[in-house]
Amino acid sequence: MKSVIMFLVLVLTISATPLRAEEKVGVMLMHGKWGTSLPNSPIGDLANSLEKKGFLVSAPPDMPWSRERMFDKTFDESMMEIDERVEELRKRGATKIVVGGHSIGANAALGYGARRDGLSGILAIGPGHIPEVNAFQNKIDNDWKRAKKMVKSGKGDKMDEFNDLNQGQKRMIKMKAEVYLSWFDPKGPAVMPVNAAKLKLGTPLLWIVGKKDFIIFSRGKDYAFSKAPSNPKNAYIVVKGGHKMTPQIGEQEIISWLNNL
Repeated sequence: MKSVIMFLVLVLTISATPLRAEEKVGVMLMHGKWGTSLPNSPIGDLANSLEKKGFLVSAPPDMPWSRERMFDKTFDESMMEIDERVEELRKRGATKIVVGGHSIGANAALGYGARRDGLSGILAIGPGHIPEVNAFQNKIDNDWKRAKKMVKSGKGDKMDEFNDLNQGQKRMIKMKAEVYLSWFDPKGPAVMPVNAAKLKLGTPLLWIVGKKDFIIFSRGKDYAFSKAPSNPKNAYIVVKGGHKMTPQIGEQEIISWLNNL
């Protein structure tokens, strides 16, 4: 009789407990420098694969550093643009938010994770853009110094041509001095080791890099990944291939990590 009563109490308790809504992971993905997230691009392909696995995905085709916009916003202004995309994912029903990107998109994702609470993960795919590295700055003539002088003299909103470097390809880009300085200052907001160290507590980090992505792979875990706050879900994964194809080559590892958040 006692066992029957206990069973009935258990049934009533379960019945009275509201069913927990199914959690949905929303993933915001950002393309690399001078790139796009259109179909058949590295990030476009990854976005398609994630959608097929049931993730809610936002992959804007033209972030501020895209081939169309070519740095039309400062680093901090770009963070606010990411806010808009994250909010869209929440409105679509995402209960967990992961912000990620490829190359400079990964750089931006790390910056976002250092500045925003409540994220379920940061996904850094083939991270790129290293303004704190002397070799990088020397190849683009340390143009950040010229931009800094313009900003100090009250000409930060003036357009000028500045050097940029993307996987060995050098290009002159016309942009505002204040925008250039925000992205290229070696002590500015786009320094990945600093942002990794400032990730909000409880935000796991996946750092995924290709063996042939020599610029970042050669720097190893200690460059930025190991500086992130300790988290049992942090993961440093090396895949075959080079920089450009990391989103596709690392697809299965990315999906596995997302499924375990």
